[in-house]
Amino acid sequence: MWSGFFGGVQITCQVKHGAVIARPAQPRAVGQIALAVKSLGGRTALSGLRQSGAFKALFPRARGGAVEAILINTAGGITGGDRFDTRIEAQAESHLSVTTQAAERAYRAQPGERGRVTNRLSVGPGARLDWLPQETILYDGSALERTLVADLAADARLLLVEPVVFGRAAMGEVLHDALFHDRIEIRRAGVPLYLDALRLVGDLAAHLARPALAGGAGAMASLVFVAPEAESQLKPLRALMPPTGGVSLLREDVLVMRLLAPDSFALRRALVPALICLTDNALPRSWMT
Repeated sequence: MWSGFFGGVQITCQVKHGAVIARPAQPRAVGQIALAVKSLGGRTALSGLRQSGAFKALFPRARGGAVEAILINTAGGITGGDRFDTRIEAQAESHLSVTTQAAERAYRAQPGERGRVTNRLSVGPGARLDWLPQETILYDGSALERTLVADLAADARLLLVEPVVFGRAAMGEVLHDALFHDRIEIRRAGVPLYLDALRLVGDLAAHLARPALAGGAGAMASLVFVAPEAESQLKPLRALMPPTGGVSLLREDVLVMRLLAPDSFALRRALVPALICLTDNALPRSWMT
């Protein structure tokens, strides 16, 4: 077996019965976005934007003093070998809300290949960043590794949510063979504040059916809210939770919510009111369509 590039195209050669068989590698999607905002006269303005490949950002008309960015994967989804990289920076005293145009989809991957998504967030002094992507839908045979690292200034605010759907229930999809590795790390002033890691491999439906894991849930969401007012949101959020959801304080300014649901519809029914509450009724419009 030999693999290399010729004319910008990767070629894989395999020797079989003395003959060399050349097999061009399948094309893979690569996308990068580097986005920064700054405070300008009491309002937030774009400070820098660099985008390439199958990744774009749109900016609807701002509401209030914040900037809203909508990330778009023009490849239509993620499969094995794809790479997407995001760098988001909310500079001092700015307010940025980041969401996605629609649900992301992780499709079937070739054996031995994985799609990789890396998100790095930076929130400066007195700034706020709302990281509000819509659901990631996993398909049977998918293989996705996702990492998010957030670095906060001592007085920065962060609202972060990551919803995941394990197959489309309405289509009768069941995940009997998939891989999902997810890691969220939040640091404040260089000190670890929150770390959450999830590793699911193989028959995900069987894993999720275990009572101690998910009790048969087909969708889940993880939410973290870092802000001085986090404690005041504890009771209102608990009042919104179904029996399969929970809200806790890690400390007085760090609130964590975990939500399980049978499908994406039930997940949204519980999650959207919570996000409306935490965004002060400023949830991005793409969530409401």
